[in-house]
Amino acid sequence: MAFGVTTDTNRADTILGTWLTPKQDGKIEFYKADNRYFAKLVWYSIPDATDIHNPNPVLRNKLVIGLNIFRDFIYDSKNQQWVKGTVYDPESGKTYACELWVDEYNPNQLKARGYVMGMTFLGRTETFKRIR
Repeated sequence: MAFGVTTDTNRADTILGTWLTPKQDGKIEFYKADNRYFAKLVWYSIPDATDIHNPNPVLRNKLVIGLNIFRDFIYDSKNQQWVKGTVYDPESGKTYACELWVDEYNPNQLKARGYVMGMTFLGRTETFKRIR
């Protein structure tokens, strides 16, 4: 690879690292497994918080630290975003379809748009800030 040339893999992997949540009460770490992207909660302001809103009663005693919040994203090189994944909201116990992209003007900001499956207009966008 020539110096200065960016491949799709390099672009796709820009999501890897640690990001501060929009409310600044948690940190998530993106990692890659089997060409898919995931993020788990690695720090939370309430360290002993459990997943009390999980729809599965068996999982409600599990700590939120360590939960995979973002799951199964693939990189769409044409649109330069991560798609076809889901985001889990431990505050509500709900899972939403989701798309992710790095802000074109600030590469240290990650935008996440969660929405009801198939209805992108029924959703909201949150901004995560890179910390490493």
